[in-house]
Amino acid sequence: MTDMKKKKPKMINITINIPEIYDENIQNLIKKKIVPSRSEAIRIALREFLHNEYKNLKLLGFFENTS
Repeated sequence: MTDMKKKKPKMINITINIPEIYDENIQNLIKKKIVPSRSEAIRIALREFLHNEYKNLKLLGFFENTS
């Protein structure tokens, strides 16, 4: 039987500037153990944003076959 461990996606390091209030809210989420870290909070937000934008673009016909 082959090892079926799930591979972690390759991560890249980026630097962003966010308003202080965003960081305060992220820190509150960490304290309440809703997210484990700033990085994970931002990954979750970005994943949800991209998912919603994809759905919106799909609804607007951006992915329809033109041929």
